[in-house]
Amino acid sequence: MHIKCWGSRGSIPVCGEEYLKYGGNTTCIGITAESGDEVIIDAGTGIRRLGIDPYYKNITEYNLLFTHFHWDHVIGFNFFKPILEKDKTLLIQNTRFASLFVKDILSDLMKPPFFPVTMDDLKADIKFMDDDHNGKFSIGSLDIETISLSHPGGGFGYKFKESGKSFIFLTDNELGFDHPGTGGFDSYLNFSKNADLLFHDGEFTPDEYPSRIGWGHSNYTDALDLAIKARVKKLGLFHINQERQDHEMDEIIDECKHIIRHRHSSLKCFGVANNMEFHL
Repeated sequence: MHIKCWGSRGSIPVCGEEYLKYGGNTTCIGITAESGDEVIIDAGTGIRRLGIDPYYKNITEYNLLFTHFHWDHVIGFNFFKPILEKDKTLLIQNTRFASLFVKDILSDLMKPPFFPVTMDDLKADIKFMDDDHNGKFSIGSLDIETISLSHPGGGFGYKFKESGKSFIFLTDNELGFDHPGTGGFDSYLNFSKNADLLFHDGEFTPDEYPSRIGWGHSNYTDALDLAIKARVKKLGLFHINQERQDHEMDEIIDECKHIIRHRHSSLKCFGVANNMEFHL
């Protein structure tokens, strides 16, 4: 599978020279399966760039998965150009979030007074797929598992497996506080074991976290501890704080590398930046 980050910023998009290295777009990940199927995770502002990228000009069918529906994960959907093209098909997992299904949530976002274009105005063939897979399903050659996120209002993390390799995406996941409906640290440990690549929420520093317990985001040292204990090969810190400048993120990664050496681990750690690509 081929994985590309189109946005890793948390809470709100940002711009400015202090954010050039890691980028300012909010959550969007693209995955290309060996079977040729295209999967998109979340529709933050990064999905706008994905939709106008030359590679995707010839793609006619997309699969869209959501982790949850806070603004930074859906704000780009209305500006995803393929939904305005009649030769495109968009397959969306119609998962229930709280009391609403994805179809209902997106329909509410795309109507006045929030937006002048409604779902009925879209040209693409948009299909909402029944969510009856009980946490396991497949898209082409990708086998996918879900896990409940430790986040206000809930949500889903994803594990993608193909040809013996695995990619795990756990953004907006608080390891230091158990939100309702979650299994705690050990559940994420078991879910992440031996992963080739893990993107995990690492929004806060150890100094910041105590005043933000319960907000639904992790201290980066907790994410690092999870990855080391799970024997993950590569850890990408995700949901970069909207105020976190490039040099500050670099300092966090340097501290993580120091901890890794101290714990005699072979883990590779980095901050997930716009346009990063991985092949598993």
